[in-house]
Amino acid sequence: MPKPLIGLTATRITNPSKGSTFGINESYTKAVSNAGGLPVLIPLNLSKDDLDALLFRLDGILFTGGHDIDPRKYGGQLHPKVKNVDHTRDEIEIHLVEAAVESDKPFMGICRGLQVINIAMGGSLYEHLPDQFPGDVTHDNHHLARDFLAHNVSVEPDNLLSRIISSNQVQVNSLHHQGIRRLAQELLPIAYAPDGLIEAFELPKHPFGLAVQWHPEDLQEHEAMRRLFQTFVRSCKFVNSV
Repeated sequence: MPKPLIGLTATRITNPSKGSTFGINESYTKAVSNAGGLPVLIPLNLSKDDLDALLFRLDGILFTGGHDIDPRKYGGQLHPKVKNVDHTRDEIEIHLVEAAVESDKPFMGICRGLQVINIAMGGSLYEHLPDQFPGDVTHDNHHLARDFLAHNVSVEPDNLLSRIISSNQVQVNSLHHQGIRRLAQELLPIAYAPDGLIEAFELPKHPFGLAVQWHPEDLQEHEAMRRLFQTFVRSCKFVNSV
């Protein structure tokens, strides 16, 4: 059976020659590949018709991390800490979320990916957690190694994530300054940081609709984080083989 084709959303980067480049951290592609999938990058210059044509060929979508989403997309307020907004990426990812939900295409979100899925489905964000959701958990640890285990996450029982990791607790890295303020009505919260911030959700009754706020692609030395990608890729293979 052919390996499932997994589309990964990209970040726009300005290269040294001042041209625009589409990029992605290598750890995403390695995690998908090691889990048995074929990762392909989704460029940010496609029309919606071309995106739909590409989605038809893909077996699943991974919504990756990246920069901030325009607060106007969720009725939020501009904040001085909201930076590097890419309006094109916002539009493309929101369209892909809506199309994946409608077509029952398996998807997984990571960090920004969790946030854009929530926004696309009607939720909102805290624009800057230190100002709007103060507590004793440091969520933005970009000054530390990406595999630094920053805090514990409590996982609710009897959901997709708890079945994958086989535990009600997991240690995670944390590389974000925004988070879920209002969860979209269709989504189910399934994991929380010690300060109560939502760290994961799923879309019930979907073939595979799961998102996490941490970066499991940078924690692949941990079996539970490898199983997360393995289960996602396996779901893509199963859904598209029936």
